Amino acid sequence: MKKMLALALAVTMGLSLAACGGKDAAGSTAGTPEAAEGEDSTADTETPASAEDTAASGEAKYTVGICQLVQHEALDAATQGFMDGLTEALGGEEAVEFDLQNAQNDSNTCSTIINSFVSGDVDLILANATPALQAAQAGTNEIPILGTSVTEYGVALGIDGFDGTVGGNISGTSDLAPLKEQAAMLQELFPDAKNVGLVYCTTEANSKYQVDEVQKALEELGYTCKQYGFSDSNDLTSVATTAVDENEVLYVPTDNTVASNAELLNNIALPAKVPVIAGEEGICSGCGVATLSISYYDLGVGTGRMAAKILTGEADIADMPIEYAPQFTKKYNAAACEALGITPPEDYIAIGE
Repeated sequence: MKKMLALALAVTMGLSLAACGGKDAAGSTAGTPEAAEGEDSTADTETPASAEDTAASGEAKYTVGICQLVQHEALDAATQGFMDGLTEALGGEEAVEFDLQNAQNDSNTCSTIINSFVSGDVDLILANATPALQAAQAGTNEIPILGTSVTEYGVALGIDGFDGTVGGNISGTSDLAPLKEQAAMLQELFPDAKNVGLVYCTTEANSKYQVDEVQKALEELGYTCKQYGFSDSNDLTSVATTAVDENEVLYVPTDNTVASNAELLNNIALPAKVPVIAGEEGICSGCGVATLSISYYDLGVGTGRMAAKILTGEADIADMPIEYAPQFTKKYNAAACEALGITPPEDYIAIGE
């Protein structure tokens, strides 16, 4: 009997010690199988790390989908700037994973890409160029969307009385250069010209907006202007040939289809001795003589910094106004100017310098 009582007492004491050893001083489980299996009883007592700290430490990785309309110098620079800006702002490459897809200048492909991002539940979407932004707007009203290389958001998104902030899940950066100053540049270089042709792709809403505004400014300066719209690259040759035949100078806006076919336009305009004023540097280097342009890389960097604020919770995208390029530079295409006998003013910078 004594042996049986001693054994029972030993078992009772062992169970009691095991129960005490399974609790910490605060009474939460520690070192038990239940805790090892992921029980979250300690979650309420721990202080969560900030999103910035988590990203920088590599403990969490954001996924960002990038839909770029087409591959050309300006959009490529904006995409690279965005990736560099966001990576730096989040503390390193381990903090973000990019899914970069190119729509090959097809708006339907933009929609397909955006839908894949939505299905994949990415953390943020970058829409590089107007058709990409329009596809993103149609694709989701929940995932944050940043646009870049978009000229006028009110026009692109059909917002009447646009006040600078889209609201909802959309914001971004604009590549709009001062259009009146572009018109003034044309007058500065070609004061004796009378007829100006404005060449643009009719499927790009922001291209139409730009040529309308530049035409107003040029007509105020005394020029006679005519618009030459084309629907796609197949029409560009015939449209450009007509424009060259009827005008002394051409103007092309920040138009993605022109940018992808700048060599084609150059092969028509340059032999005919008709100079082209371009809306951005990439187009100018391919077929123009001068431009008042921005840095698309810097524009992308700024967009990346906006993305970091959204992902880390520092800013609410609904309250973020559209941001614009901080500076514009007069640049010229040295080879084209030499071929046409044009001497640019001293305040112009050669592209590539």
